[in-house]
Amino acid sequence: MKKSTIGFIAAVFITVGAIASSTVIHQGEVRAATSAVANQGWSKDFIQPVKIGDLFVTNDQGKQVTATITLGNEGKTAHVNGIEAGSYTLHVKPRVVSGKRHGAHAFKFTVEEVLTPVSSAKELIAYFEQAKAMQQPRLGIMTDMVTEESAMADSTSNKSSGSSDYSTTNNQVEGVDEADIVKTDGDFIYAVVGDGKVSITDIRNPKNIEQAAAIKMEEGFYPSQLFLHGKTLVVLGEKYEPYREEQQATSSKRLMPVNSMTMVRLYDVSNPKNPSMIREIGAEGYLNGARKAGDMLYFITNVRPYFWIMDTFDGDILRPSMYDSKRSADAQLLDYRDIAILPGAVEPSYSVITAINLSSPATNKVVTKGYLGSSEQLYMSEDNLYLTATAYDDVPTSNSSTSDMIMWNPGTANTELFKFALKGTDVKFHSSTELKGQLLNQFSMDEHKGYFRVVMTEGNTWDDKNPSKNHLFILDENMKLTGSVEGLAKGERIYSARFMGDKAYMVTFRETDPLFVIDVAKPAAPKVLGELKIPGFSNYLHPLDDTHLIGFGYETVAEKNPNGGEPRILTKGMKISLFNISDFANPKEQDTEIIGGRGTYSPIQYDHKALFQHKNRNLYGFPVMVYDEIGKKDYIELQSSGALVYEITSEKGIVLKGDLLTKNTQGEQYSDWDKQIQRMLYSKDELYTISMKEINSYSLDTFGTLGGVKFD
Repeated sequence: MKKSTIGFIAAVFITVGAIASSTVIHQGEVRAATSAVANQGWSKDFIQPVKIGDLFVTNDQGKQVTATITLGNEGKTAHVNGIEAGSYTLHVKPRVVSGKRHGAHAFKFTVEEVLTPVSSAKELIAYFEQAKAMQQPRLGIMTDMVTEESAMADSTSNKSSGSSDYSTTNNQVEGVDEADIVKTDGDFIYAVVGDGKVSITDIRNPKNIEQAAAIKMEEGFYPSQLFLHGKTLVVLGEKYEPYREEQQATSSKRLMPVNSMTMVRLYDVSNPKNPSMIREIGAEGYLNGARKAGDMLYFITNVRPYFWIMDTFDGDILRPSMYDSKRSADAQLLDYRDIAILPGAVEPSYSVITAINLSSPATNKVVTKGYLGSSEQLYMSEDNLYLTATAYDDVPTSNSSTSDMIMWNPGTANTELFKFALKGTDVKFHSSTELKGQLLNQFSMDEHKGYFRVVMTEGNTWDDKNPSKNHLFILDENMKLTGSVEGLAKGERIYSARFMGDKAYMVTFRETDPLFVIDVAKPAAPKVLGELKIPGFSNYLHPLDDTHLIGFGYETVAEKNPNGGEPRILTKGMKISLFNISDFANPKEQDTEIIGGRGTYSPIQYDHKALFQHKNRNLYGFPVMVYDEIGKKDYIELQSSGALVYEITSEKGIVLKGDLLTKNTQGEQYSDWDKQIQRMLYSKDELYTISMKEINSYSLDTFGTLGGVKFD
């Protein structure tokens, strides 16, 4: 990372801290949606604990009703269940907390039999007015944090790549394909390359590969990911449109800023040398993720309307738009009946889910639904889609009083999980829950035999008074808690996780790398079987077989802290670990490989789709940039860049087979981005490396160069 970038990031966080120190919030009511689904119940969060005896519920006639009220989160969350559909009010009696008297409070909510659509512009406007009032004090902070996170993110994130005669994407779930920058059918490679193009390369003659076609996009459209479905190439990308013209009640028009559109372009590639676009569909917002199961394509976008710049709200401006070239030349606003509010949602943003059956891409219908409630991580099986959202414990209310103010702590958060049942283009909300802590990534989640398993980190590693801790939760098909293991590795956070059938593997880190082996065969009684502590940590875990696991991460060293206290932990070279987990109670690090020195990195450490694998040959590879310390301490220099291929087996361990590195002879500090290898794949007996400007071919037997092609 460049020094200027580091300085910029530091400045952002210094600014965030300064804003946070002057922000105050209410001590009593914190966060709650105004509606809930009957089988899920309704929840209300508080910053200060409450007591059961202080709570009661009345109906819309003001009469007290019988309700099951339970407390969680150390008395800071009230759960209301056991009431039928209708309108209600949760009452909190006057009380004394820490010597301070708090007045009575009343919170209205509605319980519905099922998740119902937004009925009108009035209801939609009311939701955003409430959201704006609740979020106003932290809008600037959250906007800065999201923008910085987006700026730092790279546009390029289990069973695959082995049984066929060519590579497939390293997917998390068998039968569920993930979008990637490269796809192949064994004869042609389809890749998102430089200058916003999609290249189609003919690899039928490995010694004479050639570019068959290039799909050039117009200015303003930026392709990012691909699917290949038979003879249909699916190109996902972002289309930027800075303004949308809106009609006002006065008959005048105004220009409003809008979010970019995620567009999906469908190409007929039955003749790869002459691809033709047959349809374009899209949804407003940035792409959260996309999956393909069988003939079905699903993609999810996140939309946050520019409501904070509006003096008055307009229902049309608050609705996201969708596009289908088969229906109209222009984008269309979602109908109110296609918008619903997720249980517990208070965020002024949408998760927009779009589905299409690709069996007849030119004619099959497109279904788009908008759900109020943001989403971050996603996990999809063949039957269900899961979305997550951060639930902050500190959202202020519009009726805050000076006597009930405290300082805002941006680090306290839980996670909401929303489950959707998938049946073709019919995507229906199923159930939801809220769990303490936050997820790392999609590999923190897994569905197995009707149960949903998830690992989470609660708290912050830097908080010595309330140290972080890590949990595993198992939920039933209705997202009700069935079993858990809580309080693991206090003071550490999760760096990687992997579920493999009846076992879960979790890596946490602060000074050493504990690998936890957890038995999840009995959902009601999961338990830790074993733990291994070693230097370093793994960012990504990949199954080798039933008794071995591969970890990709970093070697670390501990240095004396010149200021005293805990030692300084420094990352060194990239580390590959082969874990032997045949004895679950005593996992062992069977073999290791250290690549380069400090500063070395590979995309595999943050993007699982960068992993090359050929299961029949036991080969695993990845792009890598090799750095090392030169001369004086803390000065690192690029040594080489390219890719490495290893044979990894339980018998021989980790053995280097292919060294495709190019030495840095020009004294450059960074590798040439255009030539930097992004992906590797195989077809038959050849290996191919793909960069922004070229594709090269190699023999899988000798790893000698066979041919190559440069893109225009």
